[in-house]
Amino acid sequence: MLEGGAIAVRSLADHVFDRLLEAITLGELEPGTRLSETLLARQLGVSRGPLREAIRRLEGRKLVVRTPNVGPHIVSLTPDDLVEIFHIREHLEGLAVRFAAERMSEAELDRLEQRLETHARDQDLVRGNGYFQRAGDQDFHYLIVQGSRSPRLIELLCNDLYYLLRIYRFRSSGVTGRAKTALDEHKAILVAMRARDPDSCETLMRRHVAAARENLAVGLNAGDAELERPGKASGGVVDITPSGGARRRRGGQKPR
Repeated sequence: MLEGGAIAVRSLADHVFDRLLEAITLGELEPGTRLSETLLARQLGVSRGPLREAIRRLEGRKLVVRTPNVGPHIVSLTPDDLVEIFHIREHLEGLAVRFAAERMSEAELDRLEQRLETHARDQDLVRGNGYFQRAGDQDFHYLIVQGSRSPRLIELLCNDLYYLLRIYRFRSSGVTGRAKTALDEHKAILVAMRARDPDSCETLMRRHVAAARENLAVGLNAGDAELERPGKASGGVVDITPSGGARRRRGGQKPR
């Protein structure tokens, strides 16, 4: 009886965690947004127990921080922080794809190609609204880092930086024309990997990440994100329920 109950609660916490993670990545819960347990529990139709567990897990992934007199809120980074992190990512992912080009099997490269084919059919990407890749095995970059077979690179890029960067990777793809260009860059990287050309792989990956950084800077300069305002209240405006069709986006846009 007790074990069965624990499993049910854990499964619910997992569901809440996944929904909050998606909302953060898509920008439905923006950087700096304060998390109201009362509001979120009501929107998701859960008790506070599973919600608090999900929030603790988000804290563990450095996506949520707690501030005295404010409580938990979505992490926010300064523009300087972002530039530094993207520079680090550029070098590390360049190294990861070098290793992956030499170490991934043909079957694994086939799997990468299948992922890109799936991405190409995504309607938001087709319309140019953005390039959203689900976390883990659905993510082209994640699969390459895993394919590097380097425990240290995997630790750095798939744990410490991965979930934090996903927020801003997605935002950079929302710049006009960037989504389709990013997909083309992924395809070019895969061609170089199939040719087992680590030098070209590294060059292409570094250019790709640098382009993402530059496009993010365009968005920031245009006022696309407010990165230094921790503690913004969600105020009951953001609908993050799974069926919430009218999610809040800047300028009334749909999630990209």
